[in-house]
Amino acid sequence: MTGGAEYALLRMLQRVPQWRARLLLAPDGAPGVFVDLHPDVETAAVGVAQKAGASSGGLRTTLTAAVRVLAQSVVVARHPLVRSADIVDANTARAAVYGALAVRATRARFVVHVRDIVDTEALGVFGYRAMTRLALPRADGIVANSRATLDSVRPFLRADALAVVIPSASGLGRSAGTERPPGPIRVGMLARIAPWKGQLLLLESFADALGGSDAVLEFAGAPLFENEEFLAELKVRAAELGLAGRVRFLGHVDHTTALLSTWDVAVQASLRAEALGQNVLQYLASGRATVVTDEGGPIEWVRHRQNGLVVAARDRDALAAALAELAADAALRARLGSTAAATPGLPDDATVTQAHADFYRELLTRGSARGR
Repeated sequence: MTGGAEYALLRMLQRVPQWRARLLLAPDGAPGVFVDLHPDVETAAVGVAQKAGASSGGLRTTLTAAVRVLAQSVVVARHPLVRSADIVDANTARAAVYGALAVRATRARFVVHVRDIVDTEALGVFGYRAMTRLALPRADGIVANSRATLDSVRPFLRADALAVVIPSASGLGRSAGTERPPGPIRVGMLARIAPWKGQLLLLESFADALGGSDAVLEFAGAPLFENEEFLAELKVRAAELGLAGRVRFLGHVDHTTALLSTWDVAVQASLRAEALGQNVLQYLASGRATVVTDEGGPIEWVRHRQNGLVVAARDRDALAAALAELAADAALRARLGSTAAATPGLPDDATVTQAHADFYRELLTRGSARGR
């Protein structure tokens, strides 16, 4: 299954990083987005498929997932790409669990990428226990995409674990000053279709604020991880609100910079604390008037009325008020868009890749010093 973690890794590997990269994939959908990597990146797909749904399924689903993880750990531990590695980097939460088991048979340093707030709401009971009792205590290094993410894992790390905050490689493209096409106000959300991402909240807030106008709402993202039913529910709700002709579901979009240049307002409205969706950094870099909720990683980048608007999480009225204000005030949209694009520290993919190289280098140096 291809999600944000896979695209973030792909963007780094396309930079031809300063390390010899070998990519080991579970067989479900492999090679997926990794089909056209640089020839120096050796890739293999091994083991058993790792199905989605373990975090929200019943006992049988959880047990099945546990068996699959154990089987994958055995295969991974025996693979020559792992046995010869200096560092084994788990790019997803699922990979962190079977990776923690697999590296016990090697001398490799073990790195966990953490892209979600580590709690039961985000990971489910099975995922939370596996991460906090198995993967995180085993980690030699942690790469978190925000300070909020790192804070959520600190209680479970060893005292000597090396931890760093590096935003995910987000393919940032700057389009500030790009002339938008003529037409009505366009509001958008770039996020995979999932209940917790807040598409329904945005839909209803949009109806409250702009239902009587000609404004358009666009959702860019695919219903990954078995969320096709939720996508159908959104379409039904749009029709109930009388918005069927003005709400567009675009599916997965490859060229996000081009799409974002057509939006006037870009929204992050997650229903739980967001670690740091790549979408927020993409909104800012592309110079959109950005709206985010007041918790998690997004508020490490967005300052209220400086480079965006910050609204109370899960508050339909607050989000509607922000949309109404931005739709009515072109000067405010222009000012916030300009300051968004100038947000200090927005990292391009080359910067993110270099930060990883520096982190890996320090991890290997520290590991050698303590005789691993």
